[in-house]
Amino acid sequence: MKPFVINRYGRLVFPANFLGDLDFSVLETLEQFAAVIGRDFEAKAPTGTDILARVESGAYPGRFELLRDLGQNLYWVNRYAITMFDKRPTRWRDLAKGRDDVFLPVLTPWEDSERKVAAVEHAFRALPATWDADTENRVFDLLFDLFRTKLHHATELPAIKPTVAEFLAAPGALTFVMPSYDPDYPVFRTEEIIDAHESVPELEALMRWAMVLHNQYPWDRSRTELRGADGIGDDDFVVAFHPRNRDVLAFIDRVKSSGRAGAGQDGAAGREPAGRELVEAVAPATPYPPVRVREAFAIQPKFEALAIVRGEHICGNDDVIRNASPSWSPMSASEISAKTGIEQRRYTSREPEQLALHAARAALAKSGRSPADIGAILVSTCTSNRQIPSTACWLSGELGLLQTHASVDMVAACAGLPYGVAEAIRQLQEVRRPVLLVCTEKFSDKIGNVRTSRMIFGDGAAAMVIGPAPAGEAGDVAVVQTYASGPYTEVNSIIWPNSEFDGDITVYGPEVKSLVQRYLVQMLDELGAQSDPDDPGRTLLESIELIVPHQANKTMILNLASKAGLSTDQLYFNVERMGNVSAASIPIAVYDAVRDGVITRPVRIFAPGFGAGAVGGYAVMRIDPAIVADEEVLDIQDSGRSAASRAAGSTSDDIHAAFGG
Repeated sequence: MKPFVINRYGRLVFPANFLGDLDFSVLETLEQFAAVIGRDFEAKAPTGTDILARVESGAYPGRFELLRDLGQNLYWVNRYAITMFDKRPTRWRDLAKGRDDVFLPVLTPWEDSERKVAAVEHAFRALPATWDADTENRVFDLLFDLFRTKLHHATELPAIKPTVAEFLAAPGALTFVMPSYDPDYPVFRTEEIIDAHESVPELEALMRWAMVLHNQYPWDRSRTELRGADGIGDDDFVVAFHPRNRDVLAFIDRVKSSGRAGAGQDGAAGREPAGRELVEAVAPATPYPPVRVREAFAIQPKFEALAIVRGEHICGNDDVIRNASPSWSPMSASEISAKTGIEQRRYTSREPEQLALHAARAALAKSGRSPADIGAILVSTCTSNRQIPSTACWLSGELGLLQTHASVDMVAACAGLPYGVAEAIRQLQEVRRPVLLVCTEKFSDKIGNVRTSRMIFGDGAAAMVIGPAPAGEAGDVAVVQTYASGPYTEVNSIIWPNSEFDGDITVYGPEVKSLVQRYLVQMLDELGAQSDPDDPGRTLLESIELIVPHQANKTMILNLASKAGLSTDQLYFNVERMGNVSAASIPIAVYDAVRDGVITRPVRIFAPGFGAGAVGGYAVMRIDPAIVADEEVLDIQDSGRSAASRAAGSTSDDIHAAFGG
């Protein structure tokens, strides 16, 4: 988990975006590590030669673009040091020469450095300020001091550094050497980096980059040289690399034992399992027809209550940009809005089960039901932090239920609502008493530094009480349908955890768009072929009064809906203020459609969901605004909050302890 923090200025900060922490416990091979490094540090970073070429061709329109290139270049230069090692200047006579957990970098002198350094300085002085000359000068001073004193090439750096003994045995090997070292050399404390505060979001991100990079060289860089072993005196200092933690050392041992320690970057293994022949996806022998609920089931479902819980922290697009990672392409807050339709998303300091509990209690209160009335608890989630007990069983205990017919979690991602409604209807046939369906998600601590995910996902929960309709009543659900699987690329279009992205959730956009388009066309074809159970003379599609889709990406959904023949005024969105809350997105959107005055009377809605798995599904259902609970302010200081969630909601005064220094 990679929680956000709240700094002393009340701003959201995502430390994983710039501190370079990787989880080496999930990395087994050098190839996996190369995939992470390639995406997080190398893919977008220019070399010194690239920067020189851009300077000489006049490619930089202002200072910001040059500063950004410098920052990305220096993160790339430090791609292994920043992720794997602590740098400790050590007197040569005091350096352990025989240990296998102390390393020295072997470096190749940087060619044509004087020309590149001079060109960068001249270009920066000549370029106009982009936003704020004072801030841009401060960022440049930090970055350029590193760039001008950089002594070595970065292209051929090995991931696994040689031990001191290996360095001594390598003819001509060069490493950092300095005549003295001041242990009080000034560096930025973690709290200072977290509390960086600039009026321009892009410059706040660059300031954090510069502060982190400055800390990578806590010594007088101007007096540092590259020397071989025979040129190091007993009282000279070298920069010893020590593994940041036991997981890093264990990874180094795994790589060395495989004989690949000296290997270069082989590239990402990708989403295709090595050595496995992919099977072509084939259509089912016969289609799966939608389930016509009135015809298929004796007990009809009736919605008795809908309650929601939103994340208590608003993360606007400016907050996303303030936390830009060096792995990102340039993007502004307005461009995020144009690309996704999202202006803000909601984050929470609570755990997803806490969101679920608050929503469940509110839904029970609205329905007038007691826990003893509930026959089953279903939880739709793909971001649960717990497996045993399941969130549903945990909820049963927290609500005081001695026994249910079933308390189970379902992982149906963004189709969590239609999957949940379909299963609730089946449970009703057996328990003949209300079923509590809860959809809960927390993405904010599972995103890391992946921009596509950070732009889209949010946190929230919704709970519905679905009871048996009185005898003779039609019930509130006309049709339900669920799907799963598809071509391999679509099945793996959204992955969590993903070892190639340091265990973070990742989204492969073109494949997601492909699966959404495939499912949306299939859904509309099915609705067009089904008759309205209340009016057989028209199709079910013609009976739809409002479409409340899974709130994935407004821009994408509108484009695909237009191709499918739907008009904008048929669809309701709240994604611009909630983000994508996966399983919880549709019920929260239904709630907001009532609160926004879009649903003012009982209406028939079409609620399609589609996402990771590749799952899909929909419900055609009647929503009465009377079922919607009043929104309430919830106490987030719940006794069930974990240490991780307390860190997520901490102020900058707590950050040092929360992140270990």
